[in-house]
Amino acid sequence: MADSTTETGNQREYSRVDIYIPLGCRLLDKEEHGLVKSRVSADVMLADFKLMPPLANHPQSEFLNLLNQKLDMIIKMVGLQCEGFYSLPFKFVSLSGDGMKFSSPQCYSLGDILECKMILTLHQSAALYTYGEVIRVGSQSNGYFINVRFTAIDHTIRDKIVRFVFETEREMIRQRKSSAFLESS
Repeated sequence: MADSTTETGNQREYSRVDIYIPLGCRLLDKEEHGLVKSRVSADVMLADFKLMPPLANHPQSEFLNLLNQKLDMIIKMVGLQCEGFYSLPFKFVSLSGDGMKFSSPQCYSLGDILECKMILTLHQSAALYTYGEVIRVGSQSNGYFINVRFTAIDHTIRDKIVRFVFETEREMIRQRKSSAFLESS
């Protein structure tokens, strides 16, 4: 399920969770290696809109704020669709703040840099572009397993991943306690 330690060396620094998430990976060209940085998908959709003046005491301000929230959500959904996030296949991954392990029909080489698009959904959804170096490759019956260590990642993106892992672990514990309670009743 999950393992965590705080020591370095052969042990993990971040907690890890095994889960199905929408995930797609592609091999970066050598020319792209120094030009990438992990990011949230919405970060690439910055538009230059002129802001309206504040409508502090306007009778319709609550309605306009609600309408604005709905438009923001629609714009975000269209952006995610255009970037291919909605067509990502679900894959079983072992995810932590330091990297991940996943199955792949394609074999990668040690040192390859991958762009991984993923959607993390629990309490707060996030569509992420992460980049990582392939640090381990192994054969399995239906292809390969790939271990990737995140690179070009800032603390904001890592925090989103760590928070997702933590929330997922907490939800799994809740479900186990709930099913144990139902079985004992």
